Amino acid sequence: MSQTIAGVRVAIDAMGGDNGPGVVVAGAIEAIGALGVKALLVGPEATLRRELALADRAGASCEIVDAPDVVGMAEKVSRSTLKKRSSIQVAIELVRDGKADAFFSAGNTAACWTMAKIALGTLEEVDRPALAAVVPNVTGRTLLVDVGANANCKARNLEEFAVMGNVYARAVLHVANPRVGLMSMGEEEGKGNELTREVHEVLKESPLNFLGNVEGRDIFNGKVDVIVMDGFTGNVVLKASESLAESLFALLREELSRTHFRKLWAWLSRYAYRAIKKRTDAAEYGGAPLLGVRGACVIGHGRSNATAVMHGVRVAAEFFASGVNGQIEAELRALSPRRAEAGTA
Repeated sequence: MSQTIAGVRVAIDAMGGDNGPGVVVAGAIEAIGALGVKALLVGPEATLRRELALADRAGASCEIVDAPDVVGMAEKVSRSTLKKRSSIQVAIELVRDGKADAFFSAGNTAACWTMAKIALGTLEEVDRPALAAVVPNVTGRTLLVDVGANANCKARNLEEFAVMGNVYARAVLHVANPRVGLMSMGEEEGKGNELTREVHEVLKESPLNFLGNVEGRDIFNGKVDVIVMDGFTGNVVLKASESLAESLFALLREELSRTHFRKLWAWLSRYAYRAIKKRTDAAEYGGAPLLGVRGACVIGHGRSNATAVMHGVRVAAEFFASGVNGQIEAELRALSPRRAEAGTA
């Protein structure tokens, strides 16, 4: 059990995700047992009581918070925000009102992002919150910011993403001096579009450990710890990475089953394969922290299984316990004079 997050109260949208509330309940129960967190399951009370009765709780106790409405996975944001008693809205309001410390949902990403921004507000100096995602590399992990919250960005937004990613990598991922890179179409300083060239100049003059432009290959080779990009690019990168990992393992299973010799070799190497699969399994990373809002919010993949939900709850609790938001505000506040000077110039 983690001593740093034991007792952290996580409001969980029990109706979010493609796999139904039973999976979310199972993940919450697993999180209580493994991490010592306190889970507040938010959704239609009758539904959640039924799922808890069916689950093997093994002594785990979950609090139920009634929320009669549900936001569909493909529902438009304009419609979802009208549901004032949805499981997403109520769970976020628990954080706003101090009744929960953190929020997790595997539900509608756009709805979660919008409701969190409206209900909680943004941190001081933050123009746009951003979604971050952790992916494995050959030496550890890479943090990608933004992966889908902001399709169109200004230079100021990417500068904020870099600062927020740097703080998160330091405080939650425990990287002492994160190396920051800017996603572009070439390593050379002048490569990229007008936005990336402008951001490169800004980050080059910042106090960050900025290594310059990086390319797609640098996501997984461990060259940098944080990669900054607009949300359109980031979402494409993240989805392509997930698909590639799944495809590679499918191809590997197919090839290893072709002959008896290959099957024997696969059996002898099964522990190595399991270890690699665990390192590349998106479920192990839990979800994407929403950086820049006044609260610890984590949004999981719609296909989250119970393991992914458990790790999503873990990430949300670690997010809260790390004090990331206060550090983000302090570092962005320190940049204000430099921004003002640059604007005057």
